Amino acid sequence: MDWPGWENLAAHLQGLAITLPRKPSGIVVMSGHWETVVPTVTTGEHPPLIYDYYGFPEHTYALQYPAPGSPTLAAHVQALLQRNGIACQDDAKRGFDHGVFIPFLLAFPDADIPVVELSMSARLDAAQEMRVGQALEPLRDENILIIGTGMSYHNLRHFMSGSPKTDETSVQFDTWLRDTLEASPQERNQRLLAWENAPGARICHPREEHLLPLMFAAGAAGNDVGSRTYSDTVMGKALSGFRFG
Repeated sequence: MDWPGWENLAAHLQGLAITLPRKPSGIVVMSGHWETVVPTVTTGEHPPLIYDYYGFPEHTYALQYPAPGSPTLAAHVQALLQRNGIACQDDAKRGFDHGVFIPFLLAFPDADIPVVELSMSARLDAAQEMRVGQALEPLRDENILIIGTGMSYHNLRHFMSGSPKTDETSVQFDTWLRDTLEASPQERNQRLLAWENAPGARICHPREEHLLPLMFAAGAAGNDVGSRTYSDTVMGKALSGFRFG
């Protein structure tokens, strides 16, 4: 794939697997591209791809990522959610959106790790996504990798504008995000739930669907402190990626 301007992010994703202590037995992922009224889990054995983007080169609509699903893992996810009082549903037909298969093509190119995708709340509720993550924390002890995919900055109109004022705002928000995720878990979670008070929050995220997968991952992190593992400036905007544990 061609990644003009995004080469550093591509390299980061391509090197992700070797930084893990061992190959995951499965992956549970929440992306910024699936919203439902009730948290919903993919249960299909062979999820298709959803090419949910427009105006891209023709070859991007022929990309394949044949990673298997896992009805067993999906049922386990549902059981954990229900045990924690979170109503949920399943979807046997739903495929992987580009928030999953694009980064996974780079990070896990063999497509041999079972993947289950989990939707976010259509209410865009940060506290809800954190609770969902907290409910699924036990999966980490079962060698299940929990991933939230989105963007630390997601204002597409400003991406194209090149406004210097917006550029500085992205740095301010990115700095706040780093300080927040590297704080103690209690402080981190309190700050994340009040993310709208961060400098430039609503400029960087006019709609928060690309930020909320971070709340999910932070919830699953438990007592692990976060660290920034990717930092770059893309099209004038500061971007970061984080991990826990």
